[in-house]
Order: sequence, then C-alpha cells, then structure tokens
Amino acid sequence: MSTINLDHLFKPKSVAVIGASNRPHSVGSVIMKNLLAGGFDGPIMPVNPRSQSIGGVLAYPDVNSLPVVPELAVICVPPKGVVPVMECLAEKGCLAAIVLTAGLSAEQYDENRTVKQAMLDIAASKKMRLLGPNCLGLMVPGIGLNASFSHQSIGNGKIAFVSQSGALCTAVLDWAAARGIGFSHFISLGECDDVDFGDVIDYLGSDPDTRAIMLYIESIHERRSFISAARAASRNKPILCIKSGRFAEGAAAAASHTGALAGADDVFDAAIKRAGVLRVYTVSEMFSAAETLSRMRPFRGDKLGIVTNGGGIGVLAVDALIERHGQLAHLDDETIAALDEVLPPTWSHANPVDIIGDASGERYAKTIDVVLKDKNIDSLLVMHAPTAITDPVEVAQGVIDTIKNSKKNILTNWVGEATVAEARNMFYAAGIPTYRTPENAVAAFQHMVNFRKLQELLMETPPSVPHDYTPDVDKARSIIHAAIHAGRHMLTEPEAKSVLECFGINTVKTYAALDIKDAVSKAEKIGRPVALKILSDDISHKSDVGGVILNLENGEEVRAAAEKMQRVIGKKFPEARLRGFTVQEMVKRDGARELIVGMTTDPIFGPVILFGHGGVEVEVVRDRAMALPPLNMKLARELVEGTRIHKLLQGYRDVPAVNLEELYMTLVRLSQLVVQLGEVVELDMNPLLADREGVIALDARIKVTPKVVSDEQRLAIHPYPRHLKEKVVMDDGTTYLLRPIKPEDEPAHYEFMSRLTPEDIHFRFFGSVRELPHSEMARQTQLDYDRDMAFLAILPNGDQEGEIHGIVQVVIDPNNEKAEYAIMVRSDIKGRGLGRILMEKMIEFCRRKGTETFIGQVLPNNRRMLTLCESLGFSRKFIPDEEVFEVTLPLQRDPE
Repeated sequence: MSTINLDHLFKPKSVAVIGASNRPHSVGSVIMKNLLAGGFDGPIMPVNPRSQSIGGVLAYPDVNSLPVVPELAVICVPPKGVVPVMECLAEKGCLAAIVLTAGLSAEQYDENRTVKQAMLDIAASKKMRLLGPNCLGLMVPGIGLNASFSHQSIGNGKIAFVSQSGALCTAVLDWAAARGIGFSHFISLGECDDVDFGDVIDYLGSDPDTRAIMLYIESIHERRSFISAARAASRNKPILCIKSGRFAEGAAAAASHTGALAGADDVFDAAIKRAGVLRVYTVSEMFSAAETLSRMRPFRGDKLGIVTNGGGIGVLAVDALIERHGQLAHLDDETIAALDEVLPPTWSHANPVDIIGDASGERYAKTIDVVLKDKNIDSLLVMHAPTAITDPVEVAQGVIDTIKNSKKNILTNWVGEATVAEARNMFYAAGIPTYRTPENAVAAFQHMVNFRKLQELLMETPPSVPHDYTPDVDKARSIIHAAIHAGRHMLTEPEAKSVLECFGINTVKTYAALDIKDAVSKAEKIGRPVALKILSDDISHKSDVGGVILNLENGEEVRAAAEKMQRVIGKKFPEARLRGFTVQEMVKRDGARELIVGMTTDPIFGPVILFGHGGVEVEVVRDRAMALPPLNMKLARELVEGTRIHKLLQGYRDVPAVNLEELYMTLVRLSQLVVQLGEVVELDMNPLLADREGVIALDARIKVTPKVVSDEQRLAIHPYPRHLKEKVVMDDGTTYLLRPIKPEDEPAHYEFMSRLTPEDIHFRFFGSVRELPHSEMARQTQLDYDRDMAFLAILPNGDQEGEIHGIVQVVIDPNNEKAEYAIMVRSDIKGRGLGRILMEKMIEFCRRKGTETFIGQVLPNNRRMLTLCESLGFSRKFIPDEEVFEVTLPLQRDPE
C-alpha cells in the first residue's frame, strides 16, 4: 500500500511510448494517436528503432536516446522485450510505467524467474511504479492524458473509474460517451502486479478533482490495503463497486481470468460494508448512484416524499421503494391542510401527493413549497408524466426555481423520452439529479440511504465491552497444540468446548468416553438425561450418520444406544475410525432458538465470522450473515440484525426475547478467539441455544492447522494492538496504564477534553474549540491501526480504568514516510514528565514501524512543547506564513 511516485503515473509532465508504431491498428499506433489527440501539454516521445517519426513526431531509436527522462513510460513491446526496456528506463531514472503487454507470466526470463518477476524486481529496486501488465492503459482528461489504446476518448468530469477488466473499460466508455459523462481518471489496472486497488483509492481519496470513485472488481489481491484505503477514502467521498463472480460459476470464470481466487460473495459483501463501500450490480446503476451521491446534500433521514401529476407513476415509485425496504413519509395534518389551499379538491390527500394531470409549473412550485416544510419528509422525489395540456419544460423550470435553496435532497423523474429530453437537460445543468424511470429514481434515493448508513457505521461509537473476564489464551493454545502434536487437525468435541470456555463462551459440560462401559459410567455420574454422540476424527456432522442420540434416561439406555450407534455407523461409514463416545447432560430450554455461530477462512479475506439460523436444517434454511473480525458490540449487533431470525430473537406472541446482549458478547468473544488463536481455521457452534437466560453451545467443532502465519498475513483488518499496553511508574510513584485508543473510548475522550484549559485547547487546535463534533471525535477514536495510532495515559481506579490524563496521536501517510503527531496533557498534570513518556512511546512505535520522519507543528508560545522537542533531538524551522514552528525528528538514521 503506497502512493509513492504515483504523481508520475497520474500527473506526468512527459511521456515516452516504447513500441510506438506507424502500423495501422497496432497498439503502438493507437497509443500515439490517442496521446497526440488528447491535448497533452508535455513532450510525447515515441521510441522505435526502425522509424524516423511516428504520427509526425520525431522518434528515437531506444530509451537511452531520449532527450529527457520521461516521467511516464508506456510499454507496448513483445514480452521478450519488456525486461531490457525496463532496465533502460530504470537506469535513466523513469519512475512510472504502464505495461500494456500481456503474457509475461508465460515467458521465462532466466532459470529462476519469469519475465513478469524480472520486470517487478527491476521496478522494486528503483521504486518505479507499474500499471498493469495486460491493461488498457490510463486516461486523465484534466491534463489531456490519454495513454490508452481505447477506441473512445472521454471528457473531463468528477468521477474516477478503476477497473480490472479492460473489456469492461471499453464498454463503460461507450456507455458514458453516449450520456455525456466525463471522468477525472479512467484507470485499467490489468493484473495489478504493482499498482493495486489500495494504492489507487489512497491516491484518489485525496484528489480534489475526484468527487466519487467507482470500482469494477474481479478479485482483491491485497485485502488489507484495500480495506484500509477504502475505509479512509469513504469518509470523504462515495466509493461504489461492482463485483463480478457473484455466483459459483461466475466466480470460477473470474478466477481464471485474473489469475486470482475469488472469495465468496457474501464474504466480499461483509468486507466492503466494513470499508464503507456501496455495492451496486449494473453499470447504469453505478453511474446513477455516483452522480446522485456526488451531488447529495447533508442527509438527515430516510423518509421519502413524492409529488406527481400521475397516480400510476406515483404507485410505481412506492412499489419500488417498499421492495427496497424504503420508508414512505406520512404527511402531517398541517401539510394536508396547507395543500388543500393550493390544490384541486381531487388531489390524493396522502403521500404520494398526486396533484392531477393538468398541473402547471406554478402548481408544482406551490405544492413543493408546502411539502418541503413537512418535518416528516427527509427527501423529495418530484415526478412528471407529459400530457397534451402541460409543458414539461415550463414545469421543470418551476421546480428548479422552487427547490434551488432547499436544504433537503431533491430527485426528479420526468418519464418519457423525446418530449421530456429538454427538461432533463435543464435538471442536469442545474445540478439536480434526474432519472428516466420511477424505479431508477427510487434506487438512487436508496443509494443515498444506504450510503448514509455506511457512513454512520464508520462513525458510530460502540458500547463498552464488560471487563468481566480475561481469556486464558495459553490454556487454549496448549489444547490445540496437543492435538496438532498427535497428528490431528480436528479437535474432539470436549477439546473444542474447552477452548471455547477459555474465552468465556458458555458450553454444556461434555465428557469423553473410551468405550461403551465408560459411556455408561459417565452417564450415571451425570445422573440425569444425557445425549450420546460418536467420537471420531472422520465424522464432522454426526447426526447425518446416526451419531447422535438424545434424551437417554439411564445407563441401560446409554448402553443400548451406544451399541446401536456402532452398528449403524459401521454400515453407513465403515471406513470411519471410532475413538469412543461423548456424553453430555441434556439441556432443555423451552422457547430457546437454535442458532449457528462459527468461523471459516476465506481464501481472500481470511477469517470470517458467521451467524445465523442453526440446527440440522442450517444448510437448507441458509439464513446467515457474515462479518470480518475483529468485532465489537456494535458490529456484533449489526451481524445479528443482518439475518431473518433476528426478528424471532426479539420475541413474539408468548415467546420472550432472547438475551441479545449475551449473544452479542458471545460473538465478540469468538472474535477474540479468532484474532488470538491463529491455529484455528474453522469453527462451528451448532446448535447454540439462545433464550432470555443467555446462550449455551450444545455442540462444537474446531479445525486447526500447525501452519500459523502473522496477523498481517492472516487478518484483513488490523486487530486492536493489545501487545502495546504497558504500565509506567512516574517519579512521584503514580502508575499509569499506557494503551492504544479504541472506539469505546469516545465518552472518556469527551470527559478528558472537558478538563482541558483554553490554553491546552489553543496549543492543540491552534484556535478556540468548544467541543469536537461526534464525526471528528469518531475519527480520533476509531483508528485504522495500519496507518494511525494514538496512546492514552490512563490513571487506574482499582481494577478498573479511570480518567484519561494524556493522549498522543499520529497520522501516518500511506507511504510510511511521515508521522505527524499531536499531544495533549491535562494542565494539572503537566510538569511531571507524562508528556515526555507519551512522546517517547509514540516515537519508538513509529521507529519500529519503519516510519522515516516524526513531525509536528508547535505554536511559538508553547514553550513547554518546544523545550521537550529539543530535548528529544528534534530540529525546528519557523514557517512564517503559518506562524508556527515545524519540528522534525528523523527516525531511521544510522547510529553515529
């Protein structure tokens, strides 16, 4: 994940085309024509040893002959020629290249490397960025750059389009050109061997010329950089994506096309939701959503009002809204009374507000003016069907004049084509979203609703997790390692339940029995009805082969059941190796719901947690939702609410609601297990019984592996870095807990801010700040630990955490070159050395992370901070324009 040298790729001042050609319809010829026709201001330098000029431009025989170092090189030579070209470009100092050539993996360069690997090695040695290979190229209309072999040029716009598929790029270009849609960037990634989605999203996220980002994804190569970059960028602008391979057959085609394995579609949904990315399913829907979201005004609610001159199109809009689980606003009595004053008696007297087919622009204007004042209406859809007695243009002008100062979101739908074309163009020119059909208009509204929900998820403060247990990680790991050393990849049921109990997950007590006699003895020891299950490493779903018998009242019944079980399994599964039985107490809870909770390892996104309707019919019902770990209570709630069974869990008729808090806590604890035990690759609790008393796992299975990789390789989202916690003792004997901040700290952070003096606030924010809004506080507490960090200094209060006395935080750029710090310590604590301890901890963190420079800005009158920086080895420089000192500390310099 890096934006290093991407300016050379996306904002070059000169371009060389290696493989430029005069041969008609060749890639080298089309590239040159597109570059020359695009209006690029800088030098365009074709390289061809056999031609004196290409397209009327002086050509050069080789890269070494170029008069200047090209900021961007476009390579369109055969595979065997790619490495020599790359060597010359790297030696000359070129820092960005687009490789259009395909088939580099199939061509061997030397005994150990393909042409592709040799190319990548050269690029990495010089920090040279590569787009491709096997891509269509790149277009940046704002600077006249068309470094592609596309058949279609594009106009300038505010939307960026990024695609793995070159073929889809050409189709989208045709589609957009027919509708007059322009782009800030049009990028074909190809095989993503260097520049990937994460790099491009990071770059476009801070690009002022890009208002929305659209992605066509076949597969994610770098899942962690993708989620990290998307999460950061989606806080500032909409990101939309189409994902191919939604179904098994399509996924197989996508995998063979991109050379990467496509993840399960529901896992992909879980990942992009966590990143704040809005998913769409068609190209037209994507452009419609991008246009809507990029023009969206502040969005305050999800209730839609509708004004129409035709009842039929209004009903179609309502049907589409309800089908998408939308909310139709109800008019309040004052609105109805006010509309009675301006509308004919036959108006609908409800929402949709049908103002009759002869409605003029004036009637629309009066109606809209009244409806927008209704507090129940958050957004408004204005619809019009052409009639012989109305003028669509006059009506459109009346609407435009009325809504231009509205703070609510307005969408329009003028149905028809030729008759309403001019009216639609008026809406385009006025910056008002307009759509051809009622369904498209409603879909656009729901995109706004869904986008807002994603934003709220990114900003919502989760409730605190109760500090009522500490997982026994060492014991759980010893159980797993014992099984691995015995050559097993599946834990026995008692072992699996013991691991769960180490993380505070409630399970029914289960005993392993070596034989029938031992099973009878264990049952008699329990002394009440029991369940008997077969114990075998070869049988995962025991009930499918007759390996589960319930409600056994005494030892004789257990004996008979065990003998029958052995006979049945011997016939159904003769090759299974039987290790004995498990015996457990029967758990009977009237009204309890059977759930499934578990995890599996996705080939792309790694561990993923599953929740849904459980029991033996789990694969038939297929009511499930997925989420990526780590989870907190908020994310656990969202996971449960994503299933149909959630409604049943809330209670119905005489069946009480289950203990949802305990259910959420179980999911959080499972998430902690997944994060801390890298050996676990698959886990099931099915059924997990839930009722008003709590939850209990009746059955459990865990699959493990001895091949444990690092968290960075295994997890798509950086977990909470608990290893960075430490206690420090001050010179006066005061003990502080230093730990990374987490989302649950927002209330305590507000309390800390309230204890700061005006001078503290001024030194931190360079001005007067009464209280940070929730959106800003969420940014400070909900960190992506891959790129940001904040440490709190907390004064312990007994066994619990007490007040925050200080905080230091850094924002690290995507290239890991600079960490910009900010620090606050309460005034009544200053002078004790806490600020120095916090600074030293953060400096050491950034040094270990490999960050090159630690920087900050300090006001001239903040003498304490300037003195502290000087003692820590910072240099400082005064910036006259900003009236601040910039303090700098190199972190990776060699020791003298």
